[in-house]
Amino acid sequence: MTDHGHFYAGRDVAGTSGRTGDLFEPATGERLGSVALANAAEVGAATAAATRGFAAWSQVTPTRRARILARFLRLVEERSDSIGTLLAREHGKTLPDAKAEIQRGLEVIEFAIGIPHLLKGTFSDQVATGMDSYAFRQPLGVIAGISPFNFPAMIPMWMFGVAIAAGNCVVLKPSERDPGVPLQLARIMLEAGAPAGVLSVVNGDKQAVDALIADPLVQAISFVGSSAIAESIYASAAAAGKRVQALGGAKNHLIVMPDADLDLAVDNLIGAAYGSAGERCMAVSVAVPVGEETAERLVAALRSRVAALRIGPSLSPEADFGPLISGPHRERVVGFVERAVAAGADLVVDGRGVQVPGHPGGYYLGGCLFDRVTPAMEIWREEVFGPVLSVVRVAGLEEALQLADSHQYGNGVALFTRSGRLARDFVRRVQVGMVGVNVPLPVPLASYSFGGWKRSAYGGFHQHGVEGLNFCTKLKNVMVRWPEEPEGAVFAMPTPG
Repeated sequence: MTDHGHFYAGRDVAGTSGRTGDLFEPATGERLGSVALANAAEVGAATAAATRGFAAWSQVTPTRRARILARFLRLVEERSDSIGTLLAREHGKTLPDAKAEIQRGLEVIEFAIGIPHLLKGTFSDQVATGMDSYAFRQPLGVIAGISPFNFPAMIPMWMFGVAIAAGNCVVLKPSERDPGVPLQLARIMLEAGAPAGVLSVVNGDKQAVDALIADPLVQAISFVGSSAIAESIYASAAAAGKRVQALGGAKNHLIVMPDADLDLAVDNLIGAAYGSAGERCMAVSVAVPVGEETAERLVAALRSRVAALRIGPSLSPEADFGPLISGPHRERVVGFVERAVAAGADLVVDGRGVQVPGHPGGYYLGGCLFDRVTPAMEIWREEVFGPVLSVVRVAGLEEALQLADSHQYGNGVALFTRSGRLARDFVRRVQVGMVGVNVPLPVPLASYSFGGWKRSAYGGFHQHGVEGLNFCTKLKNVMVRWPEEPEGAVFAMPTPG
């Protein structure tokens, strides 16, 4: 049993609120321990420690900050097996998936290590007679990161990697369902040489989130989660005068053209729809075959592949994917399946009856495949966040394009085709933030920025890359002139000359 507290002021801190939550291992349903749930006073102690840390950290040179992040990266790489195992046990995803998540998070750290170059400003000589102009970026101060359960390693590193490199201090509020890995990362950051207060973790629920939004020491909020909460946090934090980066839900479509390599499309659909039990904001949850012949071939190929998926414990080397995060979440996903059947969707593969030998208490759900789903159905409109793929048949590409464009979410979309002309036109026209061509999960590399459109993002800032740097810094412009002698007052608007 492990009882998780908090980590701030450079040390582990036991919870004092008197409130705790239980942690369960999704693969078995057994209790792993507890997690402290912070109150406003504990949040305030963490942000105060971060504010003290910022006074010194913001004056550390970018080169020295980069060296500390490089040591952090090496330490996490060396411990990826143990961190991955902890992640798999608390979350439920398979060990290879957990280790791949850690690697994707470290890619943002690698990008952030380039901070001496990223923070290079601009300079213009002689913008006016005897006058020079330059601009540079400075850190904001204390930034709060509120991260979701589905990526307890990667998304925290998205949030704190660039921010810390730029000279900010970060207080992370991870999901209370799997807090072990974020706490480990904070300890490792201290071990790598970051001063106390640079990276803190306060565990908690809505009470902790509300305290971070209200705290005057917090200058910005970074959030990833559902759209309803993203919208609420954006409104509340912006009203409190904070900068906000809030990413929400998704309903990602994969369009299969008649000329597509069908084997390639099916391989990619299986991994993108069912990897990590579908608990990814970039999971493909809607397949859109163009034309009846394409649809019949696609559904026939998917039927056998989905039925053959291997569901098992997180640490099983044979499992394609593991359990869902919790019992209530499993029931939520099952509810979507049941209502889709009632609405008239054709349940081609039913994963509700899956049994995992030796793990009767685990939160398992097998792969589900629906055909003949329509835009009028809830299963298409809402984010399910489980191992459920819906097939929506369309007659042509224009109908497929309209389907993706009309959805409330604009996170990701993919097109499988052999036509470069068609693909180029599609990429330019589709109203979605991240687009893949023969790539099912168009997750940008760390040097680019991650984020969707419409109800998939609020606040105007995307994660990592240049937009991530702009989110956690503020621009300062400077005009310099050294006149040789007094020139007298000038009352007209100054103009260069």
